[in-house]
Amino acid sequence: MWITTDTCALGPYRADLVETYWRWEQDPALLVGYGRQSPESLEARTEGMAQQLQGGNLRFTVYDLTSGDPVPAGVTTLLPDDAVRTAEYIVMLAPEARGRGLGTEATRLTLDYAFHITNLRMVWLKVLAPNRAGIRAYEKAGFRTVGALRQAGYWLGKVCDEIVMDAVADDFTGPSVITPLVPG
Repeated sequence: MWITTDTCALGPYRADLVETYWRWEQDPALLVGYGRQSPESLEARTEGMAQQLQGGNLRFTVYDLTSGDPVPAGVTTLLPDDAVRTAEYIVMLAPEARGRGLGTEATRLTLDYAFHITNLRMVWLKVLAPNRAGIRAYEKAGFRTVGALRQAGYWLGKVCDEIVMDAVADDFTGPSVITPLVPG
């Protein structure tokens, strides 16, 4: 694991967890939250994993540390645009990991990494407007709403807006688990 708090850690994205990641991605609540309407086969997911492991995106396995032993509980992803030092953020949590603050903590750790290791200046995301729990978690982690893409998504078969949120390095007040590790 690369960076940790008492309850959450980020570690490497792992090929041996492809079936676990795939199982999470097939959860109906996740399909609705991502606005994707169709599930994916394990074979297609395995092919996609091979490409993801070779790409330039930053992917982390989220670990739940609340039981003492690290348990894989989700994935966070940064899709960087190196030309402008920004990245899109995506998070996926296992159904059993939701509703306990783990998504907020994993998002904070990913922002900490983005701003203090990769030196990004801004991270942004899109979230479907009816996903109130997701919006609250992103706000707690340091994101702010900056606009909406009107009628850009679907939620339970109905057209909805996509909310655009961002976090900038200057506003990220932590807590940082990285900066105390670097001698100043």
